[in-house]
Amino acid sequence: MIRKAFDNRGTTLYVQIWEKRIRVTDIGSGKIFDESPLLAVQKKGRGEKGRREVVVAAGNRASSLPAADTRVINPFSHPRSLLADFAAGEKLLQYIFRKLLGDKLLGPSPLVVLQPMEKTQGGLTDVEVRAFRELALGAGARESLVYQGPELTRHTFDLQRVRKHSGAEAPQKTGSLAQWLLLLTWILLIVAMAVFGR
Repeated sequence: MIRKAFDNRGTTLYVQIWEKRIRVTDIGSGKIFDESPLLAVQKKGRGEKGRREVVVAAGNRASSLPAADTRVINPFSHPRSLLADFAAGEKLLQYIFRKLLGDKLLGPSPLVVLQPMEKTQGGLTDVEVRAFRELALGAGARESLVYQGPELTRHTFDLQRVRKHSGAEAPQKTGSLAQWLLLLTWILLIVAMAVFGR
């Protein structure tokens, strides 16, 4: 039985990150994404100024795309730290969250528990904890916790224990005016892309 696994306000995602693997478990449904943490981006548009990078694949599929105008990024590959490219990491988590929760315009905002699985010798610094929290919030989490404790499974996941081991007195939540404006801008951009084509 899943003991107090998720909070009563919605979906809880447990994100485990290694340099060469990312595993995201939807605690409620049991759905799992477990693949390489790769993101393939491709330049789209006309002319030099009009070209922008668009995510074309993520996970294991990203490494098998043709190389023309495609760049494959591992946001968690760096010799000293687990977080190397914040923007790419955020896009990768957004992709995974949409894959697990459905690609709806106004999909659920999950509570995200993020656990770095390596490069944590001596514990995470406050800067690393903040960066991982912000990463999850930027990817669409309504609340994020960085968990530093024994590895969990869907069946041993206990949110109260996670909060205790998260190292945060109060979990970081979305809700500031700037975050809501950023979300609204993001939604408007998606709608504009859908209406006016790519």
